[in-house]
Amino acid sequence: MQVFGLTAHELRRLQEAGQVRPDEIVSQLSERARQVDGKVCAYVRSDTGLSVDPSSAHAPAAGLLEGVPVSIKDNICTEGFLTECCSRILAGFKPPYDATVIKKLKAAGASIITQKTNMDEFAFGSSTENSCFGPTHNPWDLQKVPGGSSGGSAASVAADEAIIALGSDTGGSIRQPAAFCGVVGLKPTYGRVSRYGLIAFASSLDQIGPLSKDVRDCALAMKVIAGFDPQDSTSVDLPVPDYTAALDKGIKGLTVGIPSEYFVAGLDPEVKSILQEAIAKIKSLGGSFQEVSLPHTEYAVPVYYIIATAEASSNLARFDGVQYGFRAPVSSAANSMIEMYKHTRGKGFGEEAKRRILLGTFSLSHGYYDAYYLRALKVRTLIKNDFDAAFKVCDCILTPTSPTPAFGIGEKMEDPLQMYLSDIYTISANLSGIPAISVPCGFTAAGLPVGMQLLAKPFAEETLFTVAHAYEQATPWHTSKPSLAE
Repeated sequence: MQVFGLTAHELRRLQEAGQVRPDEIVSQLSERARQVDGKVCAYVRSDTGLSVDPSSAHAPAAGLLEGVPVSIKDNICTEGFLTECCSRILAGFKPPYDATVIKKLKAAGASIITQKTNMDEFAFGSSTENSCFGPTHNPWDLQKVPGGSSGGSAASVAADEAIIALGSDTGGSIRQPAAFCGVVGLKPTYGRVSRYGLIAFASSLDQIGPLSKDVRDCALAMKVIAGFDPQDSTSVDLPVPDYTAALDKGIKGLTVGIPSEYFVAGLDPEVKSILQEAIAKIKSLGGSFQEVSLPHTEYAVPVYYIIATAEASSNLARFDGVQYGFRAPVSSAANSMIEMYKHTRGKGFGEEAKRRILLGTFSLSHGYYDAYYLRALKVRTLIKNDFDAAFKVCDCILTPTSPTPAFGIGEKMEDPLQMYLSDIYTISANLSGIPAISVPCGFTAAGLPVGMQLLAKPFAEETLFTVAHAYEQATPWHTSKPSLAE
């Protein structure tokens, strides 16, 4: 029986019926990766298959994710296995502990794929091209990017090299690659999923979340990884609902907000047309619509790139070649601590990491802090207030996930501003701390997936799952597969 193309909940039913064993699932996923990852490059360090944690491979089908292979982004710590953020400066780093989400997955019986997924270095990017291991390719078109920074995670699910994946989302880094690769991706409410063991990019924006083949798998994964963690000072102590129970509630009586600011010039005509069809479908399912205004949307990109780079500059100061990772050799003539720092950071960080460190250091420097960083924090509050006002008249908000479908590899690498604008529709959710999900909603004439984004008030992931599942079950998009030649 061929199982690598199935969902987690389908695999669970087969296991409960005694038709497949966890070790058979692991074996098939490993063989699938050997067949296709040389083209996709979803995983880093080698293209010879997967190294799967065997601890639960032969266990009885008891846990929620028993025997389900889960791929892990290269910035989430796994005890004893390389976690390098796809950066030379962390070469050889093996964490002495598991991230909280890894512990939760193992407790649920998941098989952790220890060969990590590719990503933009330290999650700095929108295309998974800024990796010291080279770019990942979109399974739908190998000449296109998979999105970023969790492009490897999204591609591993889309190419059937993993059943579920974990990524991190700082400004859209789960949702945008989910849209580009035709899978489901969720950024939970800030504080809903522990960040303990996530190597930080921007601490007030980062959030771990799942990528999956359908909405039910996404809800199942969230049921496993969500919850309070005393080891994370930003974790929120609230009960975790049964997200799978919300899937079949239906959307009759729910009000969906449509922000006029998100359907303007700059949105690809094909993407706009596909989103309009999705809106019509949701309306036919019983949802009502309400126009809402998010007037400070135009400031989201500059606000994000001031706050995110400032926090990145602070977080990356610890990578200096002293305690772990790469250390550049220095000549005896310049053998000082400062020279070692300069050589190590100069050779260890890639160009995009250096750009963001410099931008962040500038905005935090004396004489510019008030003009840039402090002002950005104030506008961030205004952006959050816009969402608070909108959710008084609607249950969730519908927008495009990305202004365009997947673009070509190398197309935007020489124009950082255009690359940054790829996240224009996803950034506001991180600035506001609210949950957001991307679900497939159609394909362009060239056969590239398009994603629809749904946003809800804090800790209202259940609403997102209800609307997304109702739409998904009424459309065929989640059943489509890329045709990778064997």
